[in-house]
Amino acid sequence: FFLYFNTQKRFILIPLHLHPFMKDISNFYSLLESPKKIVITMHQKPDGDAMGSGLALYHFLQKNGHQSVVISPNDFPEFLAWMPASESVLVYENDRAKTSKILQEAELIFTLDFNALHRTGEMEKVLNQLKVPFVMIDHHQSPDSYATVTYSDTQFGSTCEMVYNFISFLGGKNQIDQTIATCIYTGILTDSGSFRFPKTTGNTHRIVAELIDL
Repeated sequence: FFLYFNTQKRFILIPLHLHPFMKDISNFYSLLESPKKIVITMHQKPDGDAMGSGLALYHFLQKNGHQSVVISPNDFPEFLAWMPASESVLVYENDRAKTSKILQEAELIFTLDFNALHRTGEMEKVLNQLKVPFVMIDHHQSPDSYATVTYSDTQFGSTCEMVYNFISFLGGKNQIDQTIATCIYTGILTDSGSFRFPKTTGNTHRIVAELIDL
């Protein structure tokens, strides 16, 4: 059984076979039980949700002793350059040799806010050659099957909300500080159209309230 946080903000026990991601999460702990070289990447022309989810996960993994690097396929918009640790984001198109080497040396790859490797543009060629585990966290339809661990759910309005859940699934909710909260809030805000879009739920607002408190 796995402890699952549902939309009514109640903790309930659900058999693992009832949720595809829960079958994966039971195997995921072993991937993070020791420090690893981890790359986090997102789709081309990253928006607030892609950058927010990537940087939130970056800060969380750093807190837990992992050597994490965020690699964007191309330049991200200048208006997102204020985000915590945005200056550390590497851009594949600006230094293909350096970023390719980092990808090839990685022990684990997180792909956020996209579900098909072609969404990374030229970087797809490098990603397709890697033999390490991939973890997909995404809310778009029809995910490809490249990932070892897939957390894909179209009911969510943003990947950042899913990253919040992902951190909670791993027992790390108490590690969400002001920096991580800022990154997650940015993605939820932008991808929800400032909370106007239909996939904004009561649980979205409950998460946002917790982030604001931080």
